Amino acid sequence: MNDLWDWTYTWEILPILAKASLVTIQATILGFALAATVGLVLAILRMSRSGWVAIPTAGFVEFIRSTPLLIQIFFIYFVFPEFGIHLSAITAGVLALGLHYGTYCSEVYRAGLANIPRGQWEASTALNISGYYTFRDIIIPQAIPPVVPALGNYLVALFKETPLLSAIAVLELMQTAKILGSENFRYTEPITLVGLFFLVFSLITAAMIRQVERYLGQRGEVR
Repeated sequence: MNDLWDWTYTWEILPILAKASLVTIQATILGFALAATVGLVLAILRMSRSGWVAIPTAGFVEFIRSTPLLIQIFFIYFVFPEFGIHLSAITAGVLALGLHYGTYCSEVYRAGLANIPRGQWEASTALNISGYYTFRDIIIPQAIPPVVPALGNYLVALFKETPLLSAIAVLELMQTAKILGSENFRYTEPITLVGLFFLVFSLITAAMIRQVERYLGQRGEVR
């Protein structure tokens, strides 16, 4: 039994993996913040009446969604320097995660925006409210709450994609576990602990998303 699992070794590497998990959490939060912002911008641009704006935006979204995230990570980290853009590994990873999931979030936002009755836009125009304030104060507050569950799903999915950053030597959970395992050829403990870390973080994230849904639902009822 000791050959399969060593508790002494487990307690020894646990603090190391806990420290590495901070990098994973950082990449997840920053990546999703970028994805949520980029996604909203792309959704608005794609709904533009100008074909010169909507068509290139749609092409960009489909291109990013149709290519592997790992390739995008490699491209940003290894190819961008050829054009004079040098990024650290964590920055390149966050940028790749944000852009990749931003395109998925854009489709979620677009569905939410499309569900807003046309009369809301017409009423804003009749009241001489600018497009910016229409979006900020009328459209977006109504479009966001219904799409929070879908956005939350992408947050959990993005969290589980962070091990891909180990491909560019970001010392997140998976990369740290592989290094620990290679030191004495014991992979069972570190890899299992990584799986447990991801399980716990995913459950916590899902619970937080449900709280946000409940809060937004209560705000909607008050209004």
